[in-house]
Amino acid sequence: MKFIASWVIAAILALTPLPALAASKAETEAQFRQWLQQSLWPEAQKAGISAAAFKAAFADVKLNWDLPDLVPPGTKPPGEQKQSQAEFSSPGAYFSEKRLQDLAATGRSLAKTHAATLRRIEKAYGVPGSVVLAIWGRESGFGRAKIPHPVMDVLATKAFMSTRPELFRKELIAALHILESGDVREADMRGSWAGAMGQPQFLPSSFLQFAVDFDGDGRRDIWSSVPDVLGSIAHYLSKKGWQRGRDWGFEVSIPENVSCAQEGPDLAKPISAWAKTGITRISGKAFPSSEASASGMMLVPAGRHGPEFIVTPNFYVIKEYNNSDLYALFIGNLSDRISSGGGAFRGSWGDVGKMLRSDVLKMQKSLQAKGYDVGKADGLAGYKTRRSLGDWQAKSGLAATCFPDASLKAKL
Repeated sequence: MKFIASWVIAAILALTPLPALAASKAETEAQFRQWLQQSLWPEAQKAGISAAAFKAAFADVKLNWDLPDLVPPGTKPPGEQKQSQAEFSSPGAYFSEKRLQDLAATGRSLAKTHAATLRRIEKAYGVPGSVVLAIWGRESGFGRAKIPHPVMDVLATKAFMSTRPELFRKELIAALHILESGDVREADMRGSWAGAMGQPQFLPSSFLQFAVDFDGDGRRDIWSSVPDVLGSIAHYLSKKGWQRGRDWGFEVSIPENVSCAQEGPDLAKPISAWAKTGITRISGKAFPSSEASASGMMLVPAGRHGPEFIVTPNFYVIKEYNNSDLYALFIGNLSDRISSGGGAFRGSWGDVGKMLRSDVLKMQKSLQAKGYDVGKADGLAGYKTRRSLGDWQAKSGLAATCFPDASLKAKL
């Protein structure tokens, strides 16, 4: 009888509509419309958006309930990110050889197709065409990737109810300026779930600062004009400090007697000085003579457990596009493959990426207690954590690996 009663109750519940959920969404939609008029419109008006443009922009906008990181009114934001997850997956997986080969082959073909445009771009901005093509390929598969979301839906949803509403509110105002400029119709203004738009994946604020009309048709079109896409990427890098005539960096071999704890953009020295310590290019070629007196920085993203590099300031300009060492290395490697037929990094990625973030965090806090600067203690092994760990290892009589591993937990 108890089983039958439970089954009957479950059946009734399964057949019962869920008015509470529907009402909650309906109520939120009403609050959203009220927020548009009472909160967003005064700010947009102050920013110079006309009433007609505002009304037209939001006529068909709707909340997208499928986006991540939403915090509907009346709910609590999620807590801190769990520290029980892996610090990151093995970097080797990021550099899929098949994907890089496919992108490079397409990139070389497109370099020929758009050769005249790329020459004009390099003359105007100083950025090599291969770097521009590499970013285009990485961000949108050379414009072939599907760009799924109406940007205004994404930005409005996230400005109204997300974990970072102020960021998306600023981007939403920027998007209104783009629509009012006439560069793109709202129906064509599509982007990612995070609001990054078009083939270069620019946020609206970046579009306003860096998008260019390189084909001369009077519109900055990063959705369908290849010259505008490529020119806008190069303009972005140029404005972020790209140094004309310089490479992004070189894969190297660092001798065992040279400390790996010399990493970071704040420890730059002339590339000739690095060479005098015994650091050599892994290809066997000499460093270009044009680079000898220019500054370079050591980069060991997996410590002694992976490929090693001397990078130029242009590497950190690429990181402005996406703040990740692995991203910038991916772009640099893909660019080399496009321009000169280069291949994979010679150094292999070791058995890294299995540490828990909570364990890395404990290491960081222990190093901080000993007076080391690890940057932000967040369970992620950035360059300050890596070099602090290497310094501590050397002072403790250990072989400096400049990367956290399980054997160091108890020792720290």
